[in-house]
Amino acid sequence: MTPLDWSQASVLVTGATGSFGKAFVRALLARHTPRRLIVFSRDELKQHEMRVAGFEHPNLRYFIGDVRSADRLQRAMHGVDVVVHAAALKQVPACEYNPFEAIQTNVLGAQNVIEAAIDCGVKRVLALSTDKAVSPANLYGATKLCAEKLFVQGNAYAGRGGTRFACVRYGNVVGSRGSVVPLFLQQRKSGKVTITDPRMTRFWLTIEQGVEFVISSINMMQGGEVFVPRIASMRMPDLAEAIAPGCAVEVTGIRPGEKLHEALVGVDEARAMLVMDDRYIILPQHMSWGYTPPADATKMSEEFSYTSDNNDQWLDRDGLLALLRSTETVDPAELPAG
Repeated sequence: MTPLDWSQASVLVTGATGSFGKAFVRALLARHTPRRLIVFSRDELKQHEMRVAGFEHPNLRYFIGDVRSADRLQRAMHGVDVVVHAAALKQVPACEYNPFEAIQTNVLGAQNVIEAAIDCGVKRVLALSTDKAVSPANLYGATKLCAEKLFVQGNAYAGRGGTRFACVRYGNVVGSRGSVVPLFLQQRKSGKVTITDPRMTRFWLTIEQGVEFVISSINMMQGGEVFVPRIASMRMPDLAEAIAPGCAVEVTGIRPGEKLHEALVGVDEARAMLVMDDRYIILPQHMSWGYTPPADATKMSEEFSYTSDNNDQWLDRDGLLALLRSTETVDPAELPAG
């Protein structure tokens, strides 16, 4: 596909009042100034709070709607060039307890986004996925795996000259709502932090890195790709010591649906995967809509898998603290010195 001229594009973001959505809107307005940027979400209070927090711009629109409503998505996507699909039910325990609701939003909502985009002639649609979609151990991961499959094969429904769909898949965002970093910062005040298992490892990136990865993936997508960033891992005991040095550590035991190590590329995905300096690109087995590999991409070994314990990039204490100080999601004054 030809490079995207963001200044001439009309962009819609589902779930735009969430952590990623707000960071994406802020970055796009600051550096690319699309001619129209639509905040699509179901919560009027969060949209109001977003406005009063400074998200006011002549090109910004606030659109109340739910991805469960196909008609509302159709209305919102008229004249839209790019859709970033970030809306989802994301909390693992909530999805386990409310499985019908998780499927309505994460799977059927994804189908609604795809069909509305095709019918309205949207040019590019990028969906946000998660490492939990790889060999899923919980319902949330299973719904995101289904959504990935829908978006990849949405290209076949659109045909050769139509809408193009792709996904990004990445790991934990440091400092995001509900993540372990704010928890450790709070627990540090008591002198004791809790981890579920000392063997556990996780991938980490900042919300800003996630936003930049999404923007670059939209620019290079041809349709059908699952883009995976090459990011660093960290052991949970090391993370706890970096955030709460000297605190006692209580091991609480692994929770239902939780993994010891996260995977961003499964063992059976490398057969159709390319590697670049900053990312892996997982391709579908059949791309009837056509695909030309990037010039600087190479084929990956079929035996490859990408998990948080077999990574070649690791964060130490200084690396983690530098990462946290570079993101707006954490107050640097709360971090340990050094």
